[in-house]
Amino acid sequence: MKYEELTEQIIGCAYKVYNTMGFGYLESVYAKCMAIEMDKIGLKYEMEKAITVYYENQIVGEYFVDKLVMGEVIVEYKSIRTLAKSHEVQLVNYLTSTKKDVGLLINFGEKKVEIKRKVRILD
Repeated sequence: MKYEELTEQIIGCAYKVYNTMGFGYLESVYAKCMAIEMDKIGLKYEMEKAITVYYENQIVGEYFVDKLVMGEVIVEYKSIRTLAKSHEVQLVNYLTSTKKDVGLLINFGEKKVEIKRKVRILD
């Protein structure tokens, strides 16, 4: 499946969840709702996927992405009024650390669902 098609399916799930749930829940609630929608359309995913961070080939930390979909697309959820640049930078760092090419930042915001698609610049 191409990235465009896959990200469109994920985005479609996000709009369905937002139209049903609206604003005001914790990220964990939206993540579970997204899992239900992804299950319905057959998207495979890993929740809270551990990512190892390296500096000069040495492990310096570990963090967890909200979801890794089809082993290819990192998805990060927020439930805040509006996204900040720091949220986008976080996603780009995840892409860099994992060497994954595409990520989605999905905010179940106060007035609408906000989606930022990020693509890793290849070395």
